[in-house]
Amino acid sequence: MDFNVPIENDRVVDDFRIRATLPTLQYCLKSGANIVLMSHLGRPNGKVIPEMSLIPAGEKLADLLEMPIKFSDDCISENAHDVSLGLRGGEIHLLENLRFHIEEMKNDPAFSANLAKHGQIYINDAFGTAHRAHASNTGVAKNFTYKGMGFLLETEMQFLSEVIKKPKQPLTVILGGAKIDSKLGLIHSFIGKAQHILIGGGMAFTFLKAQGKDVGNSLLDESMISTAKSIMSKARGKTKLIFPKDIVCAESMKHGDQTEVFPAGKIPDHLMGLDIGPETVEEFSKIIEGSGTVLWNGPMGVFEVDGFQKGTQNIALKLVEITRGDAMTIVGGGDSTAAINKYGLIKEVSHVSTGGGASLELLSGNPLPAIYSLEL
Repeated sequence: MDFNVPIENDRVVDDFRIRATLPTLQYCLKSGANIVLMSHLGRPNGKVIPEMSLIPAGEKLADLLEMPIKFSDDCISENAHDVSLGLRGGEIHLLENLRFHIEEMKNDPAFSANLAKHGQIYINDAFGTAHRAHASNTGVAKNFTYKGMGFLLETEMQFLSEVIKKPKQPLTVILGGAKIDSKLGLIHSFIGKAQHILIGGGMAFTFLKAQGKDVGNSLLDESMISTAKSIMSKARGKTKLIFPKDIVCAESMKHGDQTEVFPAGKIPDHLMGLDIGPETVEEFSKIIEGSGTVLWNGPMGVFEVDGFQKGTQNIALKLVEITRGDAMTIVGGGDSTAAINKYGLIKEVSHVSTGGGASLELLSGNPLPAIYSLEL
C-alpha cells in the first residue's frame, strides 16, 4: 500500500491515499483472506524516526474499516513474522515503515526475501511508489508465484495509460507548479498529441522570461530559459502553448491581502507573480470547455494562501463542469490532488491520481519498475 500521508501531531490530516486502498482491502476481507500490509512514510533513510511511524496511518485505517488492526514495530523481525503466521481469515497486520531499513530503497534481495515470508500471494496497490525499484515493490515480487495488482493500481493504469493513449478529442493538458525540469518529459510527450498545453504556476515565468517579458521578482529558473525556448520552438505548428495573459502579484506569499493584477509581461521589479489573473482564467476556461479530455498536473498559483487560490480553484471548478458534460478529466500530481481535495471536488472529476512522481513517469511514456516486476 501507499500510506505515505501527511501526519501532524500523530494524526493523519489527509486520508485520500488510505481511502483509495479500501476497495482492494474490502475485497480481500470479504474473500476471507488474512492481510499483511507494507508501506513507507517519508524518507527516514534507514533510521528509526518516531515521527515517521505508520501507527497514525494504521489508526486511521482501523477507523475507516471499523475493525482492529495488528501492528509490528519492525517489518522483518521474528515477532512480526510470528504475528503474520498466526493471522486468521479477515485479520489485518500492518508492518512498520519499510524505510526504517535502508535495504528497502536499495532493493536488497535478502530484505526482499524476508518481507516475502509474510504471505503467500503478493498484491501491489501502491501506485505512488510504482516508479521506484525498491524491495517492497520489485524485489519482493520475485519471491512469489502468485502476484498481481490491486484495484487502485489497476484504475491508475487504466486512466493514465489506456485513456491517454486514445483520448476523447480534443486533448488539453494543463501544467503548473514551480519547476519546468520535473515536467519536461510530460511536455515533450504531449507536443503533437495535445491540441493545447496551458501553462500556469511558477513554471510559467521561465517561459515568459524566455519570450523577453518582464516577470519582476517572480520565481524564475535561469538555467531553464534556453530549454523553454527549445520547447516553444518544438511545439510550433504542432501544439498550441498558452501562457498567462495577466498575473496576480504581491510583494511576497505573506501578502495575500495586498494583491494587484498586472499584464504577464509587465510585472514591477519589486513584485512577484503568485497566481494567474482573471483574463487568463477566462482564456483557459474557454479552451477547457471545448475539450474532450483534460489532463491537469500542477496548481496555477500558491493555492494554499488566501489571495492566490482563485486561479487554481476556478480551473478545478471548470473541470467539474465539463466532467458533468461527459468530458474525461484526469488530475495527477501531489499538489493538484491536494488542491482539488481542499475544494472537496475529488469525486467530481473522472480520476484523481494518488501518485505524483509515478503519474509523471507514466504520462511521460516511461516504464514503471513495479508494474514490470508483476509481469515477470
